[in-house]
Amino acid sequence: MTVGDIISQTPIPDEGPLAVEGEAARKIEGRSPWRLAWERLRRDRAAMVSIVVIVLIVAMAVFAPVFGSITGHGPNQQFRQTGLNPEGFPTGPGSNFVLGTDDQGRDVLVRIAYGARISLIVGVLATAITVTIGVIVGLAAGYFGKIVDTILTRVVDIFLSLPFLLFAISLASVVGPSLTIVIVVLAIFGWSTVARIVRGQVLSIREREYIEAARSLGAGSWRIMFIDILPNIIAPIIVYTTLLIPVSIVGEATLSFLGIGVQSPTADWGQMISDASKYYTAAWWFLVFPSLALLITTLAFNIFGDGVRDAFDPRADRMFG
Repeated sequence: MTVGDIISQTPIPDEGPLAVEGEAARKIEGRSPWRLAWERLRRDRAAMVSIVVIVLIVAMAVFAPVFGSITGHGPNQQFRQTGLNPEGFPTGPGSNFVLGTDDQGRDVLVRIAYGARISLIVGVLATAITVTIGVIVGLAAGYFGKIVDTILTRVVDIFLSLPFLLFAISLASVVGPSLTIVIVVLAIFGWSTVARIVRGQVLSIREREYIEAARSLGAGSWRIMFIDILPNIIAPIIVYTTLLIPVSIVGEATLSFLGIGVQSPTADWGQMISDASKYYTAAWWFLVFPSLALLITTLAFNIFGDGVRDAFDPRADRMFG
């Protein structure tokens, strides 16, 4: 018997768990962190449901005029004869008004659809401004360090100590309540938290080898910050951004509820809830449906944000847990 026959007849031992681990490693080999995060997110049923809900809310906001055309009711159109009962109270849900009417005889369904526009615009725009300012300040503070870090950190501490509602009321009393004031207030009070998060991330990686290599090649500070550092900390920024959108939506509704945000007759969920507080015993639908719209929207964004967080960091120790 030759050596080749002996080798061919020798049984190959079963590698057991090691073979399984090797096969799993080969399956994920070459996959980027973004692809792995997307695959984890796709397996998260709650996150997928929240995405569907968010898409439906966005569609409702975009096609709000379609709701008005189908029902034949404008967002500010008052139906004094059919939208109010003989006592002057709102009429309940029915064939003419699917979700009932408000205290002015306006269609609650149509106004909720138009109110979604305000909430989404403020949520996205205020969050974009907040994150942009926070990222720039956090990058500068974490990268330059020393006196720059000290000054910017103290500025962040000052903004974190400002009373939110008192500042908003004071600003509205000076320049008047408006949608712009809402966005400005939310941006002013949100960027400091983003700056702190980004600063901590930059401090943890600014002395790594690839950063030192970029410096040795003559790269400028701003290029290193935005080309070499920012892409490596984008994941926690995305996570916090998704969680900041519902905070901005609730903040806008709160300011409008207090009368220093969007003003009537513009359809706004916070303003509708404020008006409905006088009629909740006689017209429950006037309070319940705008409140449900606000609750479902913020809950969907929060669940989606949690899913994004888990997708990027599946370990037990999470930054925002």
